[in-house]
Amino acid sequence: MAHHALSSQESYNPNHLLDILLGKMQLKNDAALSRMLEVAPPVISKIRHHRLPVGASLLIRMHEVTGMSIRDLRDLMGDRRTKYRLSDAQGRPKPEEKAAQQAAQQAAQQQQAQAQGQQPQSNEASSSTKSGNYAH
Repeated sequence: MAHHALSSQESYNPNHLLDILLGKMQLKNDAALSRMLEVAPPVISKIRHHRLPVGASLLIRMHEVTGMSIRDLRDLMGDRRTKYRLSDAQGRPKPEEKAAQQAAQQAAQQQQAQAQGQQPQSNEASSSTKSGNYAH
C-alpha cells in the first residue's frame, strides 16, 4: 500500500472530513458525494483507504460546494501543517523546454549577428547538416 507524507501524521483522518461533508450536504453515500464534488467514485474510496491524499484541487472543490474555508476543511481531516514544502524540481523547466529555450536564444543571437553584418557563430543547434535537416 502506497502512503503519502501526510498519512504519517497521527491526526490525519480524511474519513472524518468526508463524513462531515456527507452530513453537511445531506448526502446518503460516497457515490452521491463523488457526484457533488464531480470526481470519480474511486477517488473517494482511495481517499477513505489512505491510498490517495486529499489534493489541493479537491479541497478547492469542497470549498466551492460547501462554502467552508480551506483551513476548516484541512482541520476536519487533521491536516495541521502550517507550511508546505515544494520540491526543488517544481518550477524548473523540463529538459526539452530548456533545450527549446537555448535554441531560441541561439537563433536570436544569429539574427542579431546577421543584422549587424557579422558571421553567425557556428554551433550544433544552428547547423542544418548536424540537425538532421533532410530537405535537399
